[in-house]
Amino acid sequence: MNNRQIFLSNLAQTTDFPLLIEVEKAEGIYLFGPKGEQYVDLISGIGVSNVGHRHPKVIAAIQAQLDKYLHLMVYGEYVQTPQTQLAKALCDTLPSQLDNVYLVNSGSEAVEGALKLAKRYTNRREIISCVNAYHGSSHGSLSVGGNEIFKRAYRPLLPGISHIQYANSSDLEKITPETAAVIIETIQGEAGIRVADKEYFKALRQKCNETGTLLILDEIQAGFGRTGKFWAFEHFDIVPDIVVCAKGMGGGMPIGAFIANREVMGVFKNNPLLGHITTFGGHPVSAAASLATIQILKDENMVGQVDAKAELFKSLLTHPKIKSIRNKGLMMAVEFESFEVLKPIIDRAIELGVITDWFLFCDDSMRIAPPLIITEEQIRQACQVILQAIDEAS
Repeated sequence: MNNRQIFLSNLAQTTDFPLLIEVEKAEGIYLFGPKGEQYVDLISGIGVSNVGHRHPKVIAAIQAQLDKYLHLMVYGEYVQTPQTQLAKALCDTLPSQLDNVYLVNSGSEAVEGALKLAKRYTNRREIISCVNAYHGSSHGSLSVGGNEIFKRAYRPLLPGISHIQYANSSDLEKITPETAAVIIETIQGEAGIRVADKEYFKALRQKCNETGTLLILDEIQAGFGRTGKFWAFEHFDIVPDIVVCAKGMGGGMPIGAFIANREVMGVFKNNPLLGHITTFGGHPVSAAASLATIQILKDENMVGQVDAKAELFKSLLTHPKIKSIRNKGLMMAVEFESFEVLKPIIDRAIELGVITDWFLFCDDSMRIAPPLIITEEQIRQACQVILQAIDEAS
């Protein structure tokens, strides 16, 4: 059997209509097929490849670590240089009160750890999240997700979860002294790139302060430069109690983290000890790749170029079929009339060599989240293909 047949026969499927793009190599913003096909990756593997596919400095860091050691011991027992240096580098990007890092394998795991931490520290059980939020697919992270379509088949989920409308200040009254934490995406991703204003986040922070509630900001999609700041919450002049991250953190390697202060994180050390455990969290090869990714973002000024590149996309993507463009930096949603209009456009764009996507909870909008290394010329070429796809799909 060829690879496609094996994929369909032996690899677990999540839909009846996978893209079935066969990839032999990836480099920069491009994916390459076995017959010489070339695709522009305008979604970065869903917000992962912020520094591009196989950035040379990420590859070098991985290769250097391979010559030293791989997995040694469950997380938190041995002093491993990639983990310690990564933790310090992460803290250096954050406000001083966020000084303690717990490394895990993914965004879902980071959310799971953050929820446990909030409940353990506050000794409360109620968690509030947002309608149309996406925080991952494991049981706890699914519980705080905000779309019932994805949840109903797996109930019962965690008790004590309630939801508020994102960016609706009147809903903040639902936060009470019984609330352990509010978990919220700084920029709502799968809802189709929804951005609250600074006043909302200020009011949210104040309400959490008043009630002793921990504020968990989910930066899994928005972090690591995607919005034009290293962390999206920098746009809003607030500081969370816990921040969770993954995706763009690893330069293409699997890694995530939840980050708090030493006092909060310290509750995992007793009653019970080993209050959170991971075998592979902070794997030394992934940690080395992540450390290189942070350095690349700083050295190559990728974050500082995001806003100009986003404005170029917006100026070029003008068409009667496009109703609006929502964005924060290079986290973008291009809105069409309906999924029925959008889907053929996405399919035709892929045929023409540009990969885009839609959103889980907003299927009338096209996702654009390219590697931050994308050039002005590449943006122009990609937009030309998208406009061609709109015309031809119509």
